[in-house]
Amino acid sequence: MSQLTLKTEGDTHVVVTRRFAASPESVYRAHTETALLQKWMTGPDGWSMPVCINETKPGGKIRYEWSDGNGGGFHLTGEYVALEPFSRIVHVERMHLPDPTPDNHIETRFEKDGAGTLMTLRMTLPDAATRTAMLATGMEHGMEASYARMEEVLAA
Repeated sequence: MSQLTLKTEGDTHVVVTRRFAASPESVYRAHTETALLQKWMTGPDGWSMPVCINETKPGGKIRYEWSDGNGGGFHLTGEYVALEPFSRIVHVERMHLPDPTPDNHIETRFEKDGAGTLMTLRMTLPDAATRTAMLATGMEHGMEASYARMEEVLAA
C-alpha cells in the first residue's frame, strides 16, 4: 500500500505528502547530499541516476540524469532558490523529455512527526494543462518507488 498521498489544488498545484521513519535532519540530508540522492532517487526498479549535480546553495545548479539501462532516459535541470537546513527546500526544476517542460516551482517541508518526519512537497506549475501533462507521465509511481528506496537507505 502506498504511503504517498498526492492531491491537486486549484488549477496549478500538486501537493505530495509522505511520512518517513527518520528524523527531519536525515530526510533533509537525503534530499540534499549527492551520494544519498543517487542511492534512492532512481525512480522505478531498473533505473539509475548516473549524473547528479547538486549545488546546495541559493542559486546552485541542479542536474539529474536517469538511465533505464537500455539506452533510454531523460534528465532534469534546475536551481535552488532557498535552503533552510532540516526544515525547507525551495527549488525550480524542468524535465527534459527531450524538450524542456515549463518551470515547476517546488517547496519541500520537513516537519517532525512523532518519531519520524512528515514531508510535504508543493509543486506550482504555470497552468492546468502543464499540470495535467505532468500527472499523465505516471510520476506518482516513480516517486513512491524512490521514496520507499529512500526509507531503506535511511534505515541502513
